[in-house]
Amino acid sequence: MTQVIVALDVDTILKEEELLKRLKGTITHYKVGLRLFTAHGKRAVDLVHHYGGKVFLDLKFLDIPQTVAHAVHESQRLGVEAVSLHLWGGADMIAAAAEVAPRPKLWGVTVLTSLQNKDIKVFNRGAQVPSMVKNLAKLGWVHGIDGIICSGQEVAPLRKSLPHLDLRFIVPGIRPAGVVRNDQRRIMTPGDAARLGIDRIVIGRPITMAPDPLKAAHDILREMVDASPSALEAT
Repeated sequence: MTQVIVALDVDTILKEEELLKRLKGTITHYKVGLRLFTAHGKRAVDLVHHYGGKVFLDLKFLDIPQTVAHAVHESQRLGVEAVSLHLWGGADMIAAAAEVAPRPKLWGVTVLTSLQNKDIKVFNRGAQVPSMVKNLAKLGWVHGIDGIICSGQEVAPLRKSLPHLDLRFIVPGIRPAGVVRNDQRRIMTPGDAARLGIDRIVIGRPITMAPDPLKAAHDILREMVDASPSALEAT
């Protein structure tokens, strides 16, 4: 079953706690990202733990190998389940992070879901998102990454082109049908993610900005259950 991670992209501890209270018992995994962590640091992580949740610390580390390894070590001390890093940092950086022991799970960012082909041509005129995602995913897996962060649109092509790799996928850019895309470009619905058997999806504003976040979460979970392979086989 695909796991939902709710992105706590809010600016205050009070807003974070309100969401955690409303979603307790329904959602167990949460993303603490740049906005909330920059504003409140360890307090934001501790609050999720206080309500029995698990934390994906999404700070997208990208620096020299030693600096990233130190950041991974400090993340372990925070007690988070997983952290993100940009696979653009290269083989040495990825390997240095993977060698930290003990450590959280490492989830490697390929190409942000807000980017399209035109955005990455600054690196190479012939650059295409699918090929760049594939190359970065393979680089990450070879050097110890535990999961690949990419858009849902890239999951099936990656499984087909890299069938020998046991890839785990964490997919942001999830938008229920009819919901505003905001700054996301390469998106997928929760139902489509469930049909693909994606390991984890990250979803924020469709839940956190909804008039009733708990109802929005239940609606998304129901859509995923109805679309899951086991449900389809039973019909």
